[in-house]
Amino acid sequence: MPLRHVLLAVSVAAMWGFNFIAIDASLDTYPPLLLAAIRFGLIAVPTLLLIPRPRVPWRWLIAYGVGFGVLQFGFLYWGMAEGMPAGLASLVLQASAPFTVMLGAFLLRERLTVLRAVGILIAVLGLAVVGWQRAEHATVLPFLLTLAGALGWAIGNIGNRQARAADPFHLMLWMTVIPPLPFLLLSLIFEGPRVIGDAVRTAVTLDGLMPTLGLLYTVVIATLAGSGIWTWLMSRHPAGVVAPFSMLVPVVGMSSAWLVLAEVVRPGEILGGVLVFAGVLIGTVTGKTGSRRRAMQVPTARPPADVDPVRARP
Repeated sequence: MPLRHVLLAVSVAAMWGFNFIAIDASLDTYPPLLLAAIRFGLIAVPTLLLIPRPRVPWRWLIAYGVGFGVLQFGFLYWGMAEGMPAGLASLVLQASAPFTVMLGAFLLRERLTVLRAVGILIAVLGLAVVGWQRAEHATVLPFLLTLAGALGWAIGNIGNRQARAADPFHLMLWMTVIPPLPFLLLSLIFEGPRVIGDAVRTAVTLDGLMPTLGLLYTVVIATLAGSGIWTWLMSRHPAGVVAPFSMLVPVVGMSSAWLVLAEVVRPGEILGGVLVFAGVLIGTVTGKTGSRRRAMQVPTARPPADVDPVRARP
């Protein structure tokens, strides 16, 4: 993986780490399902009007939208609304990285080198250390909901990878078309018109200013910028190479939660964060060599009929 791509991946981790503070603020006004519907709806409407659909099979676009959009953020927002601390949520959600590596190895036959496996194990050990230190601050239900969101993220990563879009940013934009209607329907059923109405009325008052700014950060920075870059990287490198960078998100998320929300960071949590960072570095050492080997190979499989064969290379 080239250095400039590594730096891009790190910048996405920072955007997504700060996003947990924005989500925490947004949930002060918006109920979780409505918040998710608005988040994706603000992007989906102009996308439908202005952006042509990427030439990828519908099954992979839907898999990407359902996994990355519906499952990940539905469970994450629900878990945080049930009391999952922002910093701890940023940690648990990064279980998507080992989930993605396992799905990539079993479903896509992606090669898992020994060094990369060692890096993943070190990073997972770091996650375990931090999780063990913080477990006493979260009940079982919010933890399980956030873990389910991590599995959804991994499913979305696989759908993104298999779509092999010629324009990854357009793919990311069209992914946002999938979640709004399911989230709006679920919000009407489980949160109800009264709760939705109260949230909308509060949003236009001074009390709703910070939650709305948090929502805008999520839409513009975390979704458009962060997810756009992530999608671009996933389309050009194996899922097992890109996904471990998501483990840097809790380092930023927990640090910002400590600074902004006064969430306590223990020495053991700092140690876990160091292990996560070390694991990501070790896990990407072989990426550049692997990319060179792939560049020397002649592709033998034919792309799907609706994908341009010249621009469909990963």
